[in-house]
Amino acid sequence: MNTEKELNYRLYIQKEESFTRSNIKSEFSRYNDIKYGNVKKVRENVEIIKKTFFEGKGSLSDDPLRNTMYHFVVSAGIIARVCIDAGLPHDDSYTLSDIYIRKADKCKSPTEIVDLLCEMQLDFATRMKRLKKKNAISIHVRNAIDYIYDHLHEPITLQELAEREGLNPNYFSKLFAKETGSTAKAYILNAKITTAKNMLLYSGQSLSNISLSLGFSSQSAFTAAFKAGTGMTPGQFRNTGNYTELI
Repeated sequence: MNTEKELNYRLYIQKEESFTRSNIKSEFSRYNDIKYGNVKKVRENVEIIKKTFFEGKGSLSDDPLRNTMYHFVVSAGIIARVCIDAGLPHDDSYTLSDIYIRKADKCKSPTEIVDLLCEMQLDFATRMKRLKKKNAISIHVRNAIDYIYDHLHEPITLQELAEREGLNPNYFSKLFAKETGSTAKAYILNAKITTAKNMLLYSGQSLSNISLSLGFSSQSAFTAAFKAGTGMTPGQFRNTGNYTELI
C-alpha cells in the first residue's frame, strides 16, 4: 500500500494546525521511571498525565473513546516490554498488560481510560520497586532500599542508613551486603548512576544540575564517579544519543 500521498497530506495538516508531537525524550523518561520502580516520581507524573494526556498525541480515530483506547494499548505494550527488560517475569508483565487492556475495553469515557492508565503505571512501578527488593529478607534492608531510592538527591551514608534502623553500622553493613550482594556504598552509587543515565539521555538538564540533584558534592565528583562506573564521562554518554539505551 502506497501511503506517501496520505502521509504528506497529514504532515501538511499538522503543520497548518501547529500540531507538535510529544517529545520522545520526555516520553521515554516517564517509561524509565516505571521501569526503575520510582513510584514517587510516577505518582507525580500521573497527576500531570491526567491534565495533559491528549497534548502532543496524534489522532488514531475520529471517535474520542476509541482514540483514547488505542493510545492506552500502545502505552500498555511499551510498559510491559520495558519492565520485562528490567527483570519482571515475561508472563507476569504481559498478563498484567492484558488485564488492564481488558479493563480499558469496558470503560465508557476517555476520562475513565486515562484514570486507568495512571492506575496501570503505578501498579507496574510498584511491582518494579518490589522486584528490586526481592532478595532483601530483613525489614531493615528493605527500609534502607526504599530510603535510598526516595533520597537520591541527597548524600547518603552507611552510617545514616544504620542509624535509621537502629543498628550497629558494622552489623548493618554485613547484613546489607549479604542480602543484596553489594555494599551499601556501591548500591547507592549504582542507583545514582542509573538515574543519571536516564537524566542525561532524556532531559536537557546541565551536568551541574544533574550532579546537584543526585547529591554529589561537585560536578567533578559526579563526572569521576560516572566515568568509573560506565567507562565514559557524562558528556560522552549523552552524546551517544542512544535513546533506547535504558529501555
